[in-house]
Amino acid sequence: MRPSDNGLPTSGRPSSGQPARQGTAAAGARDAGPGFVAVDSGGSGLRVVVGAVGRGPLARGTSGKPVRTGSRGIDPGHLMEQLVPMARELAAGAGVGRLDTAAVGAAGLASLGDALRAELPGALARELGVRRVALAADAVTAYVGALGPRPGAVVAAGTGLIAVGTDLAGWRRADGWGHLLGDCGGGAWIGRAGLEAALRAHDGRDGGSGLLLECAERMFGPAASLPGRLYPRTDRAAVLASFAPRVAECAGSDAVAAGILRSAARHMADSAAAVCPEPGSGEPLVAFTGGLLDLGDPLLVPLGEELAKRLPRARRLAAEGDPLHGAVRIATDLATDSFTLPDDEKMLCVTSPAGEGCTGAPDVRT
Repeated sequence: MRPSDNGLPTSGRPSSGQPARQGTAAAGARDAGPGFVAVDSGGSGLRVVVGAVGRGPLARGTSGKPVRTGSRGIDPGHLMEQLVPMARELAAGAGVGRLDTAAVGAAGLASLGDALRAELPGALARELGVRRVALAADAVTAYVGALGPRPGAVVAAGTGLIAVGTDLAGWRRADGWGHLLGDCGGGAWIGRAGLEAALRAHDGRDGGSGLLLECAERMFGPAASLPGRLYPRTDRAAVLASFAPRVAECAGSDAVAAGILRSAARHMADSAAAVCPEPGSGEPLVAFTGGLLDLGDPLLVPLGEELAKRLPRARRLAAEGDPLHGAVRIATDLATDSFTLPDDEKMLCVTSPAGEGCTGAPDVRT
């Protein structure tokens, strides 16, 4: 068995909507007391942790089905259809008698979450007995996973890119506008810039890279066929991002590729600066998280240099954990009445113990 992102072992079996439970600890756990459920809902499905106050995470489950979106946005019924049986089985196996608290981080919550905000708290109360619910954008759970409930700025960079910051009074966000209008410096942005440089070399225009052209044709076929292969794809952003590692591989010997990663680093630093709270009496905290960091030094070295230019007083920290870790932290803090993050109508909605709607006035600045 392999370790999970949260320190819990998983079975390693293919995702099928059935939970992958913790083995030894969950099997022997009984009477764990009031519990919580933490959820990360994204493009690869649900990741779920069940735990108990004072004991931390106890069991983990996964589902390989992304929650559907439709005319009403994210479908709360489809999320519950997957979550309820998984949460019940995990809680039973971990000895958690009741699930009082839930934290759900969902991709697309800010723009597609109206139905989720309206219906999920009531559904969780009916089906699982949950009394307190936090609904968060995945950028917020990424923030909390990286920095915890502290003021600062976090840039989440994968296929796309979004920056989130808080001074613990309100939230700020920058970018996250998708691969057609933004996500500058993210994986799709880097991949698209690399393919543009390849096509420039194919045409004989300035700014081209013969090395990137060779890589592109090995990966996608003849350069002239790229538009026909790419434009009709519904997963176009992911396809573009798949070329980003090739750009990083070329950067050591190709000035154009190195320049693309330098520009990406500049965009990432700009987004961090846009959301970073005023330093006040201390150093602003900044963290970067997401799969794009796996590109390594070709990106990370210029990123450190660009961040020093844009935020010379910032203290860069390694991300503590991932978005699911952030959801666990939110659920734990909510369950222990130590939750300090600001509510926001779109990005972080918290129900009261009595179950009334979202508390707090929205305060998000872009």
